[in-house]
Amino acid sequence: MTEIQNRLFSMQDAVYRDFQCRLMPTVPPETVIGVRTPALRALAKEFSGTADAAAFLAALPHRYYEENNLHGFLLCRIRDFDACLEQVERFLPWIDNWATCDGLAPGALIRRPDALLESIGRWLDSAHTYTRRFGIGCLMRWFLDDRFLPAYPEAVAAIRSDEYYVNMMIAWYFATALAKQYDAVLPYLEQNRLDPWVHNKTIQKACESYRVPQAHKAYLKGLKAAPR
Repeated sequence: MTEIQNRLFSMQDAVYRDFQCRLMPTVPPETVIGVRTPALRALAKEFSGTADAAAFLAALPHRYYEENNLHGFLLCRIRDFDACLEQVERFLPWIDNWATCDGLAPGALIRRPDALLESIGRWLDSAHTYTRRFGIGCLMRWFLDDRFLPAYPEAVAAIRSDEYYVNMMIAWYFATALAKQYDAVLPYLEQNRLDPWVHNKTIQKACESYRVPQAHKAYLKGLKAAPR
C-alpha cells in the first residue's frame, strides 16, 4: 500500500463510507474508503507541489474513489493554465462517477476563457459520460454570468444522450441558467427544444432553487411536458 493510501485509510469513517456508497451506484463499494471531503482537501493542500504529489498524479488509474477525488483536488491547486489543462485531459477518461467529476473545478482553467472554450467543445462531443458532464459543468460554472453568450446554451441543448448523468447535468445547467439568464434560456422550454425528461427535470430543479423567483416558478410549472 502506498503512503497516500495509508494516509487515506488513517482517516477512514466507515459510517460515512456506507453513506457515500448509497449516493454513487456506479462506484464499486470495495473501492470506497470513507474519507470526508474537508480531509481530502487538507491532504491535497499538504501534498501539493511535492515530489510525492507529482508521482501520484502520474500514477493513473487509481484504485480508490478517494484517490480520484484527491487527484482532482490536487489539480485544483495548479495555477498555470497549460499545466492544469494537460493534467485535466489526462485525468478525465478515468473519472467514473458524478462526485469526482463535479468536484473537479480548477480555477486555472478560466485564466484563458477562449482556450478553455475550445476544449469544452471537444468535451461536449466526447463519448465518455463524465468528460461530457465535465464540459457542461464548465459552461455552467464559468459561462453563465459576464461571459455568457447565447451560443453556450445552444451547444448544451444540442446534446442528446442516453446517459443519466449527462442528462442530469444538462437539466442542472438549464435550471441554473434560468436563475442567471432567464430571458435567454426560457425559449428552450417554451419551444420544447430539450429532451422531455431533461425538460421536466430542468423545471423541477429550477422550482427547487431559491435563486429562481416565485413568479418564474409558477410560469415554469405550466410548461411541464407530458410524458412520452
